[in-house]
Amino acid sequence: MQTIRIAAASMNSELGKYQQTMETIASYTAEAAKQNVDLVVFPELVVHGHCTPNTFELAEPVPNGPSTAPLCELAKEHGLFLSAGMSEKENDIVYNTQVVVGPEGYIGKQRKLHMSRDESFFYKGGRDVVVLDLGKCKVGIVICYDNQFPEIARIVALKGADIILMPHAARQGRWDDTPESEAAARQRVFDYFASSYRMRARENACFCVYADQAGKAGYVDAWPRDHHNQPHHPGGAMIIGPDGNIIEHTQTDRICNEMIVSELDAKLLAKARSHPNYTLRTRRPELFGDLVRDQVSC
Repeated sequence: MQTIRIAAASMNSELGKYQQTMETIASYTAEAAKQNVDLVVFPELVVHGHCTPNTFELAEPVPNGPSTAPLCELAKEHGLFLSAGMSEKENDIVYNTQVVVGPEGYIGKQRKLHMSRDESFFYKGGRDVVVLDLGKCKVGIVICYDNQFPEIARIVALKGADIILMPHAARQGRWDDTPESEAAARQRVFDYFASSYRMRARENACFCVYADQAGKAGYVDAWPRDHHNQPHHPGGAMIIGPDGNIIEHTQTDRICNEMIVSELDAKLLAKARSHPNYTLRTRRPELFGDLVRDQVSC
């Protein structure tokens, strides 16, 4: 890995406002380029919205659908890489997919593997765990709920990832319109994910980059307005070093669109991986057979 600059954008994806969302992505990409960023990470399903009722109609092929091309144009115009989530359709099956594009065009994608809550109504889980080579670094992508399964982060690390991208559309708690409720929701989601993702970074000696959708995307008629499945996301972003320390994070008082930028120092990665107790070197996979055996009996 070479030292790179990375941005994580936490932003809303309001239902039915595709063009507005694409304009926001373009704006953050341009802002990141001014700060000499190499890679911009956008949230899960940011392009089409999270569990949008008409997901099947909105979903598109990757990379040959209408959204990958403008993302590629942005990457080429600004000379950087970017990753964004969208609803992908292949053979009339819809997947929750995160794409990666760069100055030379489309690079690859990761499909979400495990569906959370109502996501199974809209998406089928993927089967592949992918690591993409961006030249300066290799990235793996672990999408939202998939991060609750530590095996996935371990696999991308074993496949050579230097950085684990963690795009989210997490609905981790509700809030009302008072500043106190908003701040409590924001702090709660920060504490919830920081507690586990710091360990994901440390146990795999990888940088981790988390970016969540931010705000109330709208209301879905299938659920009561106060239901936890409504697409309301407390938001936030954080960048964690391979030692498990948080390098940068968004504020914890307000739920709003924002972006953080940080330099990922290759020396930190080398230091973590040269430690005598670097777990990918000392682990004994021959002992872990129970992890791949189905524990359910009938």
